[in-house]
This record gives sequence, C-alpha cells and structure tokens, in this order.
Amino acid sequence: MPYHIKIKNRISKIEILEHNNTIYKIRIGEKNYTVDVTKVEEGVYSLIHNGKSINMEMIEAETPNKYIVNTRNSNYKVEIIDAKARYKALNKGAIDDGENIIVSPMPGKVVSIPVNVGNKVNKGDTVIVISAMKMESEYKAPVDGIVSKIYVKTDQTIDGNQKLVEIEPFNK
Repeated sequence: MPYHIKIKNRISKIEILEHNNTIYKIRIGEKNYTVDVTKVEEGVYSLIHNGKSINMEMIEAETPNKYIVNTRNSNYKVEIIDAKARYKALNKGAIDDGENIIVSPMPGKVVSIPVNVGNKVNKGDTVIVISAMKMESEYKAPVDGIVSKIYVKTDQTIDGNQKLVEIEPFNK
C-alpha cells in the first residue's frame, strides 16, 4: 500500500516494494532504493543505503502520523499521509496535487459521474461517486469552477491515489 510523506510543502509517494528481514526495497516517487533498516531502540533507527549509514530518531509530534525526524545534521517535520488520512482529508474537501484535482483515497469502483467536461460546478457539488469497502462515497468540488478533465469512466475499477476529476477554478 502506498503512503505519501509530507516534508515542508513537498509530498512524495512512497511504496514498500519488497521486505526481507531488515532489507527494504522501496520506491520514492519514480526512483527505487534498497535500504537496510534496523531498529536500535524505540524511535531510533539505523539506515544503510549505498554503503552509507544514517542514524535517525523519530519523535511523535502533536498529532498522529506527524513526527519530528532528527538526523546527525538536520531535523525535519514529517507527516505520513496514509489512505485513511487521505480519505478523511478528501471528505473534508481537501484535495491532492493542488487545489483542483480530486484523487481516490483507496481502490474502488466508479459508480457515477454526474458532471461532464465543461460543466460549471460550485464548491460542494458532487462530481463523482465511488464505491469502496461496500460503501458509496460522494466526492465534492473543492472550489467553484469548470470541470476541465475526467480521468475515469463509470463502472471503471480504480486504484488508490488515482486522479479522478480536475476542476479549473474560476479566476478571482
């Protein structure tokens, strides 16, 4: 299952491709890496990549899925955005990849698309309905605008993190 990691304003997709003992094959964005990860103690990890060792400490921050990550030379505020967090954010009207692209938080099936390219929509209008885990969810326009692209079709099976609908916001 892919995760998204947010550091500052940058969000990267991370997938664990393979795991064998302490060796992880991961993909970050479009690049693959092999990393040896050892838990030294609670919240402290040793990573080896390309012969280089990095020690890091992960401290839970003020809310779940948020951490302060300390290495020898720097520290970062990191947020792990899993499917559940993405689902909650989308239901609150938050959007991925900018303010105008609605993205599926998990795999499912497109039930209906009550809009067409070129339609004007108001913030809160339903633009797509997805069935996932035996529940139907309506995804709403996050902004007033015009439907500029529909990436899927009715009855299509979709993956998590797949683009669904793009809305071009009205100029302010």
